Amino acid sequence: MSNGIINWFKFASPQTFYPLAGKMIPWFWALTAVFGLAGLYIGFFVAPTDAQQGEGYRIIFVHVPASWMSMFLYLVMAFWAALGLGFNTRLSGMMASALAPTGALMAFLSLWTGALWGKPMWGTWWVWDARLTSELILFFLYIGFIALQSAIDDARRADRAGAVLALVGVVNIPIIYFSVKWWNTLHQGASVSLTKSPSMAQTMLWGMLLMALAFWMYAIAVSLTRVRAIILERERHAGWVEELIEVKQS
Repeated sequence: MSNGIINWFKFASPQTFYPLAGKMIPWFWALTAVFGLAGLYIGFFVAPTDAQQGEGYRIIFVHVPASWMSMFLYLVMAFWAALGLGFNTRLSGMMASALAPTGALMAFLSLWTGALWGKPMWGTWWVWDARLTSELILFFLYIGFIALQSAIDDARRADRAGAVLALVGVVNIPIIYFSVKWWNTLHQGASVSLTKSPSMAQTMLWGMLLMALAFWMYAIAVSLTRVRAIILERERHAGWVEELIEVKQS
């Protein structure tokens, strides 16, 4: 048991994590393609037309997974940031930095597709609905995290400052999730719940879950690719990076 823990801990080093990430990236890209193609096929060609919303509802196959991932990635980013703040580990801060742009992208997709969905359903692109507003705040938290880290030259100080902001912003996640229950809101409630049977056709549910998996695999693949670039940038003066660059150039 102790040997297993030690083996896992060795990957906390950027030097050992870098090649591991490189081996995992192609697999996650492949899973992204498989789940994405299956989800899009079911969502656009197999799932039935919604009785109330017509064909316009199909935007949920992008909107809902993007919304889920925007919240989940923030929690993962805050987790890595907290590890870095608590244990002063270099890789933790790098992982948080790598996750932030993808999280911001998911929040942007959630807001944009929500506006596209809202126009035919509500007759307007935007309402200051509780969930929409809290999701917009989440997007600004991601942008603020990225901007704060970019504004500080010292990487370790930037990681600590970003970690504080990330942890403070965690309070917004339950606000987003429970907003439709806490306030009178135009936004519909959850179609998928752990405690209730889904309020949609099985084919709709499968299409949405497959797209959620595709978004998840994409987020992992992109974040691992980005963290490898961050490792090379921050560790550029380390001997192992110089050797790696010499091997690639030869």
